[in-house]
Amino acid sequence: MPKFAANLSMMFNEVDFLDRFDAAAMAGFKGVEFLFPYDWEAADLRARLDAAGLTQALFNLPPGDFSKGDRGFAALPGREADFDAALDKALSYADTLGCGLLHVMSGIVPAGTSREACTETLIANLKRAAPVAAARGKTLIIEPINTRDIPGYFLNGQDQARAILEAVAADNVGLQFDFYHVQIVEGDLAKTFEKQLDLIRHVQIAGVPERHEPNVGEINYPYLFDLMDRLGYEGWVGCEYRPKAGTVEGLSWMKGA
Repeated sequence: MPKFAANLSMMFNEVDFLDRFDAAAMAGFKGVEFLFPYDWEAADLRARLDAAGLTQALFNLPPGDFSKGDRGFAALPGREADFDAALDKALSYADTLGCGLLHVMSGIVPAGTSREACTETLIANLKRAAPVAAARGKTLIIEPINTRDIPGYFLNGQDQARAILEAVAADNVGLQFDFYHVQIVEGDLAKTFEKQLDLIRHVQIAGVPERHEPNVGEINYPYLFDLMDRLGYEGWVGCEYRPKAGTVEGLSWMKGA
């Protein structure tokens, strides 16, 4: 059975964020992830993790200014300094939280900027960041995201991600494989997962098309959970979905996983 991490940015919204750690533990989760921790002190978050007996599986680098349309900037020419500052801040939080995985957001392609330039920028940033993260015992991951959820996002496809990761060629830079995004962009989930397995460091799940529980929608997750076990995937599976009703009420899918 895969090991599941609750995404506290989307789940357990019935309570305040700092109370979601205990709520996740009470629901049976051993790990958690979230989008961004930066509105809280790292020491306070670590205290919540420890009190609940949870592992911090993953979080994202600072994305920039959401109100101005930022969704990360690792692939954006001219924003290398922003990327370096975001990496430094994320590594500091990761040290305190005992988190080994950091998601590097590529960003939205600026008007007038070529995708080739973005590709070169992302590769260069990851090459520069890899040894910095490795010195702190951290792994960086990139995630293809569908352009329905984030229009204009640079990184979308699995082949695109593989080409970038092979160009970076660092052991501590890998792939975040989100079945929700992969289904929307290209499908063929089982074969695509197997093809990418050597790169995958973290998995996320959600129902398609509405991003509810994994037993709501068009994806046969029980088959995919068995596939993960058969292929020997041992990383976390992040539950990055929006509960259709209550969070706890929607967890029946996990009992049969």
